Amino acid sequence: MLLYLTELLATRIRTFNVFSYLTLRAVLATMTALVISFVIGPRMIAWLTRMKIGQSVRDDGPQTHLAKAGTPTMGGALILVSIAITTLLWGDLDNRFVWVVLLVTLGFGAVGWVDDWRKVVYKNPKGLSAGAKLGWQSAIALAASVYMAFSVSAPDNARFIQMLFSWIQGGANALPARADLIVPFFKTMSYPLGVWGFIALSFFVIVGTSNAVNLTDGLDGLAIMPTVMIGGALGIFAYVMGNAIFARYLGFPHIPGAGELAVICGAIAGAGLGFLWFNAYPADVFMGDVGALALGAALGTIAIVVRQEIVLFIMGGVFVVETLSVMIQVASFKATGRRVFRMAPLHHHYELKGWKENQVVVRFWIITMLLVLFGLSTLKLR
Repeated sequence: MLLYLTELLATRIRTFNVFSYLTLRAVLATMTALVISFVIGPRMIAWLTRMKIGQSVRDDGPQTHLAKAGTPTMGGALILVSIAITTLLWGDLDNRFVWVVLLVTLGFGAVGWVDDWRKVVYKNPKGLSAGAKLGWQSAIALAASVYMAFSVSAPDNARFIQMLFSWIQGGANALPARADLIVPFFKTMSYPLGVWGFIALSFFVIVGTSNAVNLTDGLDGLAIMPTVMIGGALGIFAYVMGNAIFARYLGFPHIPGAGELAVICGAIAGAGLGFLWFNAYPADVFMGDVGALALGAALGTIAIVVRQEIVLFIMGGVFVVETLSVMIQVASFKATGRRVFRMAPLHHHYELKGWKENQVVVRFWIITMLLVLFGLSTLKLR
């Protein structure tokens, strides 16, 4: 909305042309989301406390966590409000990628909200059933995947509609090269996915990343800082992909309109840092599924648009390892009756080995920082 206002003012006062620069709006989005979080945060925490929306703690977990029982949860709503308001203020609302990322984020956030609400308010320990949660996640991810299969490939809305109808009628079996799976560190290596391959990959990236972030969100500040770092890095990829000159120079496919996602990435970073102010140890509020599921889905969707699914896998290594630890633990216990880790996800394993909570969190942050820098190196090392 502010973009339209500044464009109108620029017709009379040339100084307002500066707001048309994507880099400036991305920075302003970061700052705006941060300020919104600071302003709304205390009020939202106070409301959650009055509503007695407090976290329950497992008895079989680290004993240090028992003191956290009753801490307000569902604070991820603060992140979503900050992201949504900021995107509407500074984003180009005519951009189709902005809307698909925003709607997927809010859709997964709604699933998480219902799950959290049932657990905390209705005292149903299961919340949404596993089938219902996965079903709603799948429906949102599938719709987004089908849309992105053609919106990523099409230079404009007219071409998008043409390609979509052609596919529905059975006439489109392949997608342009810009929808291929890009292999990092190799300038000319990519794999054509086709329509169904693109849809399947996108589906698993969105749902997988969403649940991976959710599994990681078990310690104060553990999930939010990696999300901030990865979101910021994806913003750089979005800017490159959306810029014809930079994309050609660095050997990436140019995706018209993808650069606008830098604004959402800035909003994610700002909202995440604002939330960390209240979520840092000892946390005043927890994110809950409403935040974790939404942020994971947002990162996955952005990575798909900018064709960096493998790089997301690298940068989100902490999320990947946390998820694998749960899968290995469950498979091992079912097959042999033995546990590989003292407790899953992995962060609890290290706590039970004697690491303090802050040590686990900061060390996982450091690992993520290194992985993000490694992922960013793929911009040039090709």
